[in-house]
Amino acid sequence: MLDIYRIFGSLPHRYPFLLVDRITEITEERVVGYKNVTINEPFFQGHFPSEPVMPGVLILEAMGQVGGMLIAQRPELKGAIFYLTSVEKAKFRKPVVPGDQLVTEATLEKMRGRVGKVRTVARVGKDVAAEAILGFVIASRLTGEDAL
Repeated sequence: MLDIYRIFGSLPHRYPFLLVDRITEITEERVVGYKNVTINEPFFQGHFPSEPVMPGVLILEAMGQVGGMLIAQRPELKGAIFYLTSVEKAKFRKPVVPGDQLVTEATLEKMRGRVGKVRTVARVGKDVAAEAILGFVIASRLTGEDAL
């Protein structure tokens, strides 16, 4: 299990855009993590105040961040940054609302050199909320000591 401090050490995201609270399982091929969705999320102020629903693009981002942990934990890629390059077969099956715990499972589909794909499924309880295949590329940092 990886707590928020280990996640900080692996992902470059920070509040309000860090969308994973804990990693509960991780191997070289599979990771499971979750996001506790609360009414205090800044996006609920506008999406939608009278009917708060987590935006689909942020569900995809949460799924991507959990999937990113799969790559970030590889010793040879420590400190690397990765970018989303594609979203395939995305389906939204159930709204995600305040009070939900969004649990994402990501499995490595393939990785060749610096590019790869992860299959992601996000659930609330036993119900599938969303699923997608996410493509990524491992890149050099654009700024700082590790810049191109």
